[in-house]
Amino acid sequence: MPITMQNYALIWTDNSGKGRASTVAYDKPSAEHRKAELEAGGATGVTIVPIQPGELPQP
Repeated sequence: MPITMQNYALIWTDNSGKGRASTVAYDKPSAEHRKAELEAGGATGVTIVPIQPGELPQP
């Protein structure tokens, strides 16, 4: 059985109201950790989105 790795990215709105997107791919636990960091820093609308290898989300 092949191992399938799922990558995740984050999108959010920063303190100034500007849409942002992560520029790196995370595994699920790392994405959840980064989401908590962003929310603690005042970011709103933080969402974890699944991505394909080489793909990055648009804010």
